[in-house]
Order: sequence, then C-alpha cells, then structure tokens
Amino acid sequence: MSAESTGPAPGPAPGPAFGTGTGPGPAAAGAPAPPDPRRWWILAVIGLAQLMVVLDATIVNIALPSIQDDLGFSDQQRQWVVTAYAISFGSLLLLGGRLADLIGRRRAFLIGQLGFAAASAVGGAAATFGVLVTARTLQGVFAALLAPAALSLLTTTFSSPAERGKAFGVFGSLAASGGAVGLLLGGVLTEHLSWRSTLYVNVLFAGIAVTGGVLLLRRQAPAAPPKLDLPGTVLASSGLFCLVYGLATAGPHGWQGTRALGFLLTGAALLGAFAWWQRRSAHPLLPLRIVLDRVRATALASVFITGVGMFGVFLFLTYYLQHTRGYSPDRTGLAFMPMSGCTMISAIGSNMGLLGKVGGRPRIVTGMLLAACGMAWMTNLSATGPYVVDVLPGQVLTGLGMGLITAAAMNLGTAGIDPRDAGVGSATVNAMRQIGGSVGTALMSTLAAGAVSRFLAGRQPAPELLARAALEGYHTVFTASAAIFSAGAVLTMLLLPGGLSMERTHGAPPGRRPSGG
Repeated sequence: MSAESTGPAPGPAPGPAFGTGTGPGPAAAGAPAPPDPRRWWILAVIGLAQLMVVLDATIVNIALPSIQDDLGFSDQQRQWVVTAYAISFGSLLLLGGRLADLIGRRRAFLIGQLGFAAASAVGGAAATFGVLVTARTLQGVFAALLAPAALSLLTTTFSSPAERGKAFGVFGSLAASGGAVGLLLGGVLTEHLSWRSTLYVNVLFAGIAVTGGVLLLRRQAPAAPPKLDLPGTVLASSGLFCLVYGLATAGPHGWQGTRALGFLLTGAALLGAFAWWQRRSAHPLLPLRIVLDRVRATALASVFITGVGMFGVFLFLTYYLQHTRGYSPDRTGLAFMPMSGCTMISAIGSNMGLLGKVGGRPRIVTGMLLAACGMAWMTNLSATGPYVVDVLPGQVLTGLGMGLITAAAMNLGTAGIDPRDAGVGSATVNAMRQIGGSVGTALMSTLAAGAVSRFLAGRQPAPELLARAALEGYHTVFTASAAIFSAGAVLTMLLLPGGLSMERTHGAPPGRRPSGG
C-alpha cells in the first residue's frame, strides 16, 4: 500500500491544540464526511505556503540593486532574476495541478515545499548570475507544484459554505497582499542583513509549513486518479512558456520586435492546438468543463485582470518611491503596508457580517471600481507632495478593491469543481493570476517607456527633465491600470449572473448554477 493511501492510525484525535478530543467516526454510507477538526490549523499551514509563493514574486524586486552590485550583471540581464521565476511558474502550473491530482495533494504539497526551500537555498548562496537565475527557475518549477496543491487542499478541506467563505477570505487576503508583504520583508532584510536573506528566509517558511503539513494533512490517495495527458502537457507547457517569455521580452525589445512577436504568435498557436486537443483527449489535462462554465470563466477573467493591474502597482509604485522620493528599501516596504492591510481587511471582511450575504457579482464589481478609483488617484503623483495626500488614498482604495475581488473570484473560480479535478482547477486559477502578472509587467513597462520617450523627444536630457519624464511614465501606467479595472467592472457586470452567492454556488454542477437572488 502506498504512502498516500494509508491513513493515520485509528485512535483518539489530536489534542486540544488541533480540535476536539475525539476524532470523527466513519461517516454513514452516503452521508457527507464530517469536517476535519483540525481544518483551521490546516488553513494556517496552507496560508503560509501561499504567502511564501506569492511574496517570492516581489521580495527579490526590492533587493535587485544590491544583487546587481554584488554579482555584477548588466541592466539587460537584471529582468531575468524576476522573469525566470514567472516563466517557469506560469508555464508549468497546469502540469503541477494535474500532478497533484495524480500523486495526491498532500504529497505534492510537501514535495513542492521541500523543492522550493532547496532552490531558495541555492539562490541565496549563488556566486554568479547564472546560478541565481537557475535557482529562480527551479523556485518557479516547485511553486507550480505547490500552489495548486495548496489551493486544492483548501477547496477539499472546507466543504461547509459558511466556513468555505471565511477560509477563502483569509486565503484571498494572503494572495492579494502577499506582493506588498514581499516588498516590506525584502526591504527590511536587504537593509539590515543582505540580499541573500531574501532567499534564505524561504527555508524558514518551508520548514514550518512542511512540519505542519506532515502533522496535520491526512494521507489520502485519489479515489480514481486521472491519467496524464502527455500531448496536452507538452502543448500547454510550451504554449504558456512562449507566451510568458514573449511578454517578458516585449518590455525591453518592444512589441514589434521579431523575438517577442515570434514567441507570442507561437504561444497563441500552441495554446490553440491545446484547446483543440482537449476536446479530443480521453484524459484531458484541463477538462474544458472547468473553463467553459460561465461563472467560473468570469471569475478566472477577474483573477487575470487583477493580476494585470496589481503588478503595475507593485512595480511602478516601488520605482516611484525609491527613485523619485528617495526612500530606502525598508521605508519603501513600510509605505506599502496601508495597501496590504486594507487588502487583508477587505478580503476577510467580505465574507463576514452583512457583506457575507452579498452576491459574488456586487463584490467583484465594487472591488474593480474601487481599484480603478485608486489607480486614478495615483495618476496625479508628484515628486514632492505629501505621502498622505499623493499616495495613501490611492493605496487604501486599491487595497480594499483587490481584497474584494480576490476573495470572491478565487472562491467562485474553484466552487463546484469535481474533486478529481481539484488540482488542475486550482492550477487554472493560479495560472490566470500569474499570466496576468506577466502581461501587466510587460504591458506597463512598454507603456511607461513609450511615455518617457515621447516626453523627452527633441529635448536636452537634464536631471530635472528626467525626473518629470519618469513621473509622466508613472501617470501613464496608472491611467492604463484604471482603465483595465474599469473594463473589468463592466465585463463582470455583463457576464456574471446577479445575486450569485458563495453558498448557493458551492457544489453546484457546472452549467446549473443559480442566477437568482
């Protein structure tokens, strides 16, 4: 008997630290399984893993100047410290989700944690640029296994609609605010220790999460493990790789560049072939029933739009605070905390009290509009205006909006998925978020560079003029983000059925979700 198929020895349930003193007995035939008494501790472990994966997309950003000075690589090479992680993560998420369904979510969770910790340790000890980029790539590989396993564990652990809403509120707040937490943590570690500590800290996080996972997560093999779709795996992974790589190179080389355009067109063709194959495969990697459901498709689009807009905030607001205002790394991280705090309050609070009775569409639409207003506020950033006037209101509005969007969209995006598809369904949510972030990074970089070039055209560069040109770039980015979130609000309003509550959608079969209030 495999390790995944053996359960804990029968006997008393864990003591008071984990729940009640007596474990649940076998469920009656046909009766729903009782909730795991340790589910809230499991949520803490899963949340820590999610936080580690999300913050690693930004924790290194703030340390890049120090890394570049130490390892001596060029400005053109610098972006690959960030995009190597995004490329491997985004292109392998669907495979990672299906592997979680195949080998068991607990096993995938633990392997992903251990691999991520090992890759982080290699990156922290890197003496050359090549070793660092290799380590960041490996981080993305193991994150692609870990992230869908964590989300699918959350999906299967919380079956009660009320508890599921609260759990996804916590999980969504970590997903939405993890980037800001990464900026704060990266700034503090870089300022007071070394850039290497921004990678070594993952070993500590993973150690805690692995210990909790071993103690809390039950060993359980899938009742009917799906077979791996090898052609679909090759088409999806290579298509996503080409898409993310093309977007990553579009920023520095331009959207019309042969390399970027070639990879984008190849990626689109491969993903089109992947969709064609999924209709014909006996064991599809991504069953189309997951993404063709109207509610889930709209939720996935919301996750994608949030990724596009959110990465623009983190990336360019970081540049603005450090380069224009002259903030230190740790002060920059602290400056992001209002947005992070508002995101957590909004995500958790959206599933409690009166808001807990509000349907999914009003939550996501309101979140999109709040985020759009926050971005619009920051289109008036100045070089010397007070932080509490120029930056803080926009951060508060954006944070509140992102919390509402993420908690509701991640819940709707995974509700009602067949348990055998929980891993790949969760991977789809993560993939949309990661690809959205890659699109946002490339799109905003290109828009900012174009705005700066137009502002400086025909003028003699001088320090004061360059500073004004940088502000012009920031204003362009935040204007574009405001437009993207506004379009997301309209899209959600048109496509998502009204009165859609989390309780009524959970467990509903695809295509039969209620649309009434």
